[in-house]
This record gives sequence, structure tokens and C-alpha cells, in this order.
Amino acid sequence: MGRPPTRQKGLRDGFYIEVHNKGANSGIKLRNDTKEEMLKAAEDYRKSKEVVVLGEHRDGEWVDENTNAPKKKKRKA
Repeated sequence: MGRPPTRQKGLRDGFYIEVHNKGANSGIKLRNDTKEEMLKAAEDYRKSKEVVVLGEHRDGEWVDENTNAPKKKKRKA
């Protein structure tokens, strides 16, 4: 077998929302190809779940349009 990877796999380019049960701390990230699809999915999930719109992820970084996107953590030297 081999040693499992230690780095987390990166996110694909697209538009993301985070969906979780009401009162829960963690949830899942859902990706859509277009902003319209993302907003439609967010509207559908809001009926029964809590939804956080994360915004667009492109080239390994979050686009600055949305302030809800996760912030990069600074590593200690």
C-alpha cells in the first residue's frame, strides 16, 4: 500500500455554497459552474438548511467579491 497523502486536495474552479443543518457547526461545500446555478441551489436549500454563499474559487484562490470566503491561515516559520 503506501502512505496516504497529507495535503488536502484543492478545490475545483467554480462557485461554492456551504450547506449545513440548522444549529450545526460544520457542513458540506457544493460547487456549481455558473453564478446563476449557485444562487438557484442556495435558494432551494434555504427551505430546510442553513446556507452560506462562499463565492467564486478560481486558480486555487477565492475571488475577493465575497467576504464569506474562508481566509487563508498564516503559517508559523
